[in-house]
Amino acid sequence: MAIPGRHFAQNLIQRRTLLFQLVRRDFEQRFIGSAAGWMWGLIHPLVLLASWTFVFQVCMHTKLPANEVTQNYTLFLFCGFLPWLLFQDTVMRSAASMLENSNLITKTVFPAEIVPISIFLSSLISHLMALVLVIGVVGFYNGHFSLWMLSLPLYMLVVGLFAVGVGWIVSSLQVYLRDTVQVLSVVLTFWFWLTPIFIDEQTFPERFRFLLRINPLAFVVRAYRDRLLSYRVPNLREFAIVTAYAVAAFVLGGLFFRHLKRGFADVL
Repeated sequence: MAIPGRHFAQNLIQRRTLLFQLVRRDFEQRFIGSAAGWMWGLIHPLVLLASWTFVFQVCMHTKLPANEVTQNYTLFLFCGFLPWLLFQDTVMRSAASMLENSNLITKTVFPAEIVPISIFLSSLISHLMALVLVIGVVGFYNGHFSLWMLSLPLYMLVVGLFAVGVGWIVSSLQVYLRDTVQVLSVVLTFWFWLTPIFIDEQTFPERFRFLLRINPLAFVVRAYRDRLLSYRVPNLREFAIVTAYAVAAFVLGGLFFRHLKRGFADVL
């Protein structure tokens, strides 16, 4: 009984070490050779934020309802954009990850399923840097913080489970169907505009609001805004719904990936 247990522990340690190395390599490769280095992880979302604020607030004069968590459109936009960016970055970069690591998958006994996990953890580093910036700006603008902000790691975990699950599906499909990345780009574009990032949920036409109720990212976007910009207590029902989505995606994605993984070596 002791020997299998020791082998399991050794295998777990090896996978942890490999995961750490993959996360480190992925994060470094994204910014290697650039003068700004990891600062690009902050520069990109800030440039997007500035351009969208100019278009929607300055040019289109977008107004927020009086009962929203804030009347500062820039903070409203940034807090909603953060979880989406984490999800999108993980899924899009996971899609091509099997092809990019084909040399490892075909030549060694390599646990390919940890690649999308490493991509999420790498993206999470940039996400945390941006989140620290947002918290600082919120503290300066509002002059206070909500202790419910401490529950945000739970929502990061939920986004991670959901993104990795979807990442497993698209990365395994991309091995066999090379158009998967292109289709995914189209799907994410629609998904992005059907998530209440630029406009509040009350602005959505009544006949389309059912799309918000079946969109797990809509729940997470709302939670980020509530935790960062208000003292609202987390809605346990909504958290349970988005957790169910995330766990289902993680389990189904894992099973899907495990099934298609058997033929990776032949196709790659």
